Amino acid sequence: MATMLSQDELLRIDTNPHKADFPLLAQNPELVFLDSAATAQRPLAVLDAQRHFYETMNANPLRGLYRLSVEATQGIDNARSHIARFIGALDENGNPQSSSIVFTRNASEALNLLAQTIDGIVHLNPGDEVAISIMEHHSNLIPWQRLCGATGAKLVYFRPNNNYEITQQEIEEKIGARTKIVSVTHVSNVLGVQNDIRAIAERAHQVGALCIADGAQSVPHLPVDVRSLDCDFLAFSAHKLGGPMGIGVLWGRPELLDALPPFLVGGEMIDSVTETDAVWSPSPQKFEAGTQDAAGAFATDAALSYLEGLGMDVVEERERLLSMYLCEQLRGLDYVTVIGPDDPSRHVGSVAFDVANIHPHDVASILDMSNVCIRAGHHCAQPLLTYLGWHSTCRASVAFYNDKTDIDRLVDGLNSVWRIFNGR
Repeated sequence: MATMLSQDELLRIDTNPHKADFPLLAQNPELVFLDSAATAQRPLAVLDAQRHFYETMNANPLRGLYRLSVEATQGIDNARSHIARFIGALDENGNPQSSSIVFTRNASEALNLLAQTIDGIVHLNPGDEVAISIMEHHSNLIPWQRLCGATGAKLVYFRPNNNYEITQQEIEEKIGARTKIVSVTHVSNVLGVQNDIRAIAERAHQVGALCIADGAQSVPHLPVDVRSLDCDFLAFSAHKLGGPMGIGVLWGRPELLDALPPFLVGGEMIDSVTETDAVWSPSPQKFEAGTQDAAGAFATDAALSYLEGLGMDVVEERERLLSMYLCEQLRGLDYVTVIGPDDPSRHVGSVAFDVANIHPHDVASILDMSNVCIRAGHHCAQPLLTYLGWHSTCRASVAFYNDKTDIDRLVDGLNSVWRIFNGR
């Protein structure tokens, strides 16, 4: 099939220096993993780091003065500082603002934390508005639905134009005097489109609203700098960038985190307790009740080091070429409809598509017989699919460890699916 990519660009994605770093991929060379938007594979460096923690410093952090506990505590502190540097959370002297990094179980918990505690900053009343986009993952939709239901506030949706863009006009129309909170995905997990968080944040701040960004699909794939985005909070998960499952991050402006009440209460998040009252620890500890996933934080630190070793600009460019090649090859199949922008370079990692008259679950199941892994369903974004006129779709999502051969195998598999159902 024809491609817009040059021979040099095709060569760059034809070779793959990365799969050897990922044990699951290296040990299963026949496997084509195209579901990184759901979870990424883990490089050996991350697996080694998590095992190293348990083998050499396994102790409860913050609770002991002995060497193992001190080392575990230092491991968490180092991870916090590294995450702050990675997302540009720096003070005026260029130092990482470790206190702005809160560990959660995942991005979903981080967003729920905000929705449940935001009244420490914003008191929603009937008639107030919370603005989100129609393309949100359920994790950045349902918490705000519930908050609006409890307070009488109204949930307002940004809706993309025919080119899948949230226009400046839409931003200005949907963010107004009644808007108190704006929470928007940086990159759609279905369409792959990147939203202009800076423009949204600028408008939100003009009317005195807070801006929250869901970075679950952007932090693993793009260089992200919270100062440039100018948002007030950012949430993301470690497992989508090669870290462990079960650990996520909420970044917030320190003064805003300080103003929020705790989400969960218990051990470690208190300064003092009496029979009748408690005094909370400062941020971020006041949001981290109980024993934290210290090994997960330690391994997340290693995941960031691995990505930095590659260079996020290198990751972004390789994945751009892969996404372009994926879009072009899918569009070359006359029975496939690609859902999203016509410009293939605008699909950041994720490409949703439909195979004519064949249910996405059947497509995914048959592809699995050829060791090709894709996603099928509503992708935890049902309002978006309803808005676009789809019940469910297929989704292939790439990461830098994919290559041209993976996409060619997907196309071959789709041709087999079509033949099974159509006899030709």
